[in-house]
Amino acid sequence: MAGRRVNVNVGVLGHIDSGKTALARALSTTASTAAFDKQPQSRERGITLDLGFSCFSVPLPARLRPGPEAGAGAGAGQLQFTLVDCPGHASLIRTIIGGAQIIDLMMLVIDVTKGMQTQSAECLVIGQIACQKLIVVLNKIDLLAEEKRQAAIDKMTKKMQKTLENTKFRGSPIIPVAAKPGGPEAPETETPQGISELIELLKSQASIPTRDPSGSFLMAVDHCFSIKGQGTVMTGTILSGSVNLGDSVEIPALKVVKKVKSMQMFHTPVTSAMQGDRLGICVTQFDPKLLERGLACTPESLHTIHAAIVSVKKIPYFRGALQTKAKFHITVGHETVMGRVMFFSPAPDQFDCEPLEETFDFGKEYLYQEQYLSKDSTTAEEDKKSDQPVEKWPKQQWALLEFEKPVTCPKLCLVIGSKLDTDIHANTCRLAFHGKMLQGLEDKNYTETFLPKLKVYKLKHKEGLVERMDLTLTPRSF
Repeated sequence: MAGRRVNVNVGVLGHIDSGKTALARALSTTASTAAFDKQPQSRERGITLDLGFSCFSVPLPARLRPGPEAGAGAGAGQLQFTLVDCPGHASLIRTIIGGAQIIDLMMLVIDVTKGMQTQSAECLVIGQIACQKLIVVLNKIDLLAEEKRQAAIDKMTKKMQKTLENTKFRGSPIIPVAAKPGGPEAPETETPQGISELIELLKSQASIPTRDPSGSFLMAVDHCFSIKGQGTVMTGTILSGSVNLGDSVEIPALKVVKKVKSMQMFHTPVTSAMQGDRLGICVTQFDPKLLERGLACTPESLHTIHAAIVSVKKIPYFRGALQTKAKFHITVGHETVMGRVMFFSPAPDQFDCEPLEETFDFGKEYLYQEQYLSKDSTTAEEDKKSDQPVEKWPKQQWALLEFEKPVTCPKLCLVIGSKLDTDIHANTCRLAFHGKMLQGLEDKNYTETFLPKLKVYKLKHKEGLVERMDLTLTPRSF
């Protein structure tokens, strides 16, 4: 089918000042209204403060063309890479998490002169949760002395290979580039190095993402602004379903329904769009100040919840135990709220049962846990006293999340729990756990109406001292 367009969303993540925005600029041919630090505050501070979007296209590689189309040449279609430029500053990790949830492939940008830094590590953790493929980009190779450049690149490549060894990204490709030779103040005439090789690598790593136009429309809105004489534009990435010109869409957080007046993809007018597409939707009579970031959806397809049951996994780099009743920053899509957790697990004789990925069985009984069960949740002293075997961790655990303020989100969405109040200068991972939303509790009085259906029990025992024991012996005792 000539003219076919395949869109792949590529996250550009890394520590602050590793050159992410310069890399996005060097790769891109088309920028959105929110690209390359266009915000005045970003230009003033010299750092990325929000998600930036831009794109470039290449002929669809033969290996991605279906059937006879494989030999049809350049007319067989286009492979579009939409770059999601994420902030790198520690205080903006909420935005980074939001950006990571809409990507198919991740580029981890490393300053070759500094190597892995704190936010590089957090971005790697987020990538392991949110996507399946990684490319490591060693940027700023122009800062290395020419006679020692290759040796330094080889050394950093080996370091990064070792870092990735114990992650899902083991064996991922690593490529050196100089996105902006000479630094930010250098003239634009300076030609970036390694960009054509990076594009070839992206083409080789890209796969056609699974896209489904059916079901309810849901879009993660990341920018909202007005255009004089036209209306208000909401830009974002479609998470599910599809949308057509003239459809009605709801902004559930505001209980507002608007009709789609026009739509664009990177300045190109379109009449329809589907899951995975980067889109701008224009509506009328809507104040953009009411919506900075959030969701747009098919009317009445989303609901606001006050609590949720999620399947949880601890992030191994988080130090310390995950305690029941503790408060965490809970990120659901682009929204982050405070929430209190209660952990629970299957009954001990059910620890080896295979996980239920997308459902929760209310017919079963569950064991209350004072904390998430993991190898680092007990001390060595406790392990010595325990008669249980070493492999005593359940294959699946859950948490009841109680939000301090209601959130609007779809079922089965990604949930990340963090300790964002941790000192950003501390060399520690602030991301604590991740999971999948299995059941949202819409009733404000869920503690009375819903929680009684959740069968969570506590194991109790009493300790005492026997001071005296009377034994009466009879002939039958012998």
